[in-house]
Amino acid sequence: MLLAVVASMYAVYHGPAGLATIARRVHRYAAVLAAGLRAGGVEIVEDGFFDTVQASVPGRAVEVVSAARERGINLRLVDEDTVGIACDEMTRRPHLGAVWAAFGCPDADVAGIDHLDATARGALPEGLLRESPYLTHAVFNTHHSETEMLRYLHRLADRDYALDRGMIPLGSCTMKLNATAEMEPITWPGFAGIHPFAPVDQAAGYRQIIDDLERWLAEITGYDAVSLQPNAGSQGEFAGLLAIRAYHRAAGESHRDVCLIPSSAHGTNAASAVMAGMRVVVVGCRDNGDVDVDDLRAKIAAHRDRLAALMITYPSTHGVFEQAIGDICAAVHEAGGQVYVDGANLNALIGLAKPGRFGADVSHLNLHKTFCIPHGGGGPGIGPVGVRSHLAPYLPNHPMRAEAGPATGVGPVSSAPWGSAGVLPISWAYIRMMGGDGLTAATEVAVLNANYVARRLATRYPVLYTGRGGLVAHECIVDLRPITRETGITVDDVAKRLIDYGFHAPTMSFPVAGTLMIEPTESESLAELDRFCDAMIAIRAETVKVATGEYERADNPLTGAPHTAAMIAGDWGHPYSRDDAAYPVKSLRAGKYWPPVRRIDGAYGDRNLVCNCPPPEAYDS
Repeated sequence: MLLAVVASMYAVYHGPAGLATIARRVHRYAAVLAAGLRAGGVEIVEDGFFDTVQASVPGRAVEVVSAARERGINLRLVDEDTVGIACDEMTRRPHLGAVWAAFGCPDADVAGIDHLDATARGALPEGLLRESPYLTHAVFNTHHSETEMLRYLHRLADRDYALDRGMIPLGSCTMKLNATAEMEPITWPGFAGIHPFAPVDQAAGYRQIIDDLERWLAEITGYDAVSLQPNAGSQGEFAGLLAIRAYHRAAGESHRDVCLIPSSAHGTNAASAVMAGMRVVVVGCRDNGDVDVDDLRAKIAAHRDRLAALMITYPSTHGVFEQAIGDICAAVHEAGGQVYVDGANLNALIGLAKPGRFGADVSHLNLHKTFCIPHGGGGPGIGPVGVRSHLAPYLPNHPMRAEAGPATGVGPVSSAPWGSAGVLPISWAYIRMMGGDGLTAATEVAVLNANYVARRLATRYPVLYTGRGGLVAHECIVDLRPITRETGITVDDVAKRLIDYGFHAPTMSFPVAGTLMIEPTESESLAELDRFCDAMIAIRAETVKVATGEYERADNPLTGAPHTAAMIAGDWGHPYSRDDAAYPVKSLRAGKYWPPVRRIDGAYGDRNLVCNCPPPEAYDS
């Protein structure tokens, strides 16, 4: 999402007129470039083009590309007879002269060609010229100065709830601090200004970052090899399962296509397995959240000859360390299958346990969670895949970069050889600054924080799943279903009421409907944990007032939440006070987050899509 937000803000700042101006300029430079080449006797392959010109130089393509590199310009070697040249908004007149010189063309007058040659004024096919309006929304036609853009971005930030306001305790999402020292380097031109397919010898710094991260992540997880190509955790799952399938095929067991997945798994697990050509068989879970080992053994026995893999999350999606993980891995291996450990909850393992050493064969790792790249609507996912040595030959590779993976690999899972490499400096800086001791301490504090929250809330909200000694891992699930049965107050009501208290809600109804899954991470201080727990305890007291009749069941601070400033300042027709609505605790008077909108019926919206785009009939012409 970070990359999409950047692109959208580019469109907001320039607007339709500005983008058209940029496009016309880019095209004019491409047309002038083509005209100068023609004047020097070089054939242009296509008469119609936008920003990219292909030139025919029979037998000389390698020579031309080499000559351009000596002048500091990378051209594309299409084949031994053809060279591709792309212009963009960064292209300047000296660049055109350098390209012409690389082709052996005589010096040309850029201004003269631009002014006199008709081909320099346009090579766009008439039938492709756009006539319909675009970017018509006011937001793309308003903010075209730096001051206006600054204020627009600040208004958006004021409406948002982010980590700069307080804890975002989303369970299973690890919304930890994305430190400025980690984030700033991705804006430096040395990192931000390089093309994904730039020659490797021009990207020595990136190669060091990539090599370091692959080595560090392998050491952290206990695996033998790591690929950074997958662009998301789900893509990492897909890559890992493709490696498993390729491994079975190489062993002459291509019939192995059954993937066992516990019922508590992330939804992407099953989707990835199906995409990799596997058949999903669901394994049940016990009442305490652990995998039902008896059911697992029964499923293994039933599908023994076709078993390809087990996908399991550890710690579990229920937030506990399963005691039988070693036995589970051994049972799958004994039947000839491979074990995929979902790395979504690695924030509870780093420095304490290595998946590649306790029985797993492959895992994806979320750099956008455990290793500090922002996500959750604000960042691009990177889901590297780590494997043991027997799966290493089947990691992703890339047809345009031999260095990006093994020759025997399964092919690319991302269009770029190393995925979203532009944000790798974030995780590199995090690991480098934390070091081994710091990473271990972060894990320990994350687990400690989760258990602190669980213990403080347990007397008001039952903690649904615990492991040995009544402890949880890095997150806990609190059960609101008894409150709903007693008062009618739902998990949605509590989540919305937390906004009034100045908190983003935890994960709702996953993996169990009617519950909240809370993950505080290691980034939160004791004071912030207490502020959150105090809010949850105060909300529980409000539910008691509903139960006793002090608050009306149909109209109370929970069912009315969240409360906007406009609502508080407007006509008030509720049986509870404005103070109860907006300032349930005194500390909010010193700093209040006002939600920009009231509650919407999300489920209705999901089932009844409303589109403000033109109807399909408008495109008939």
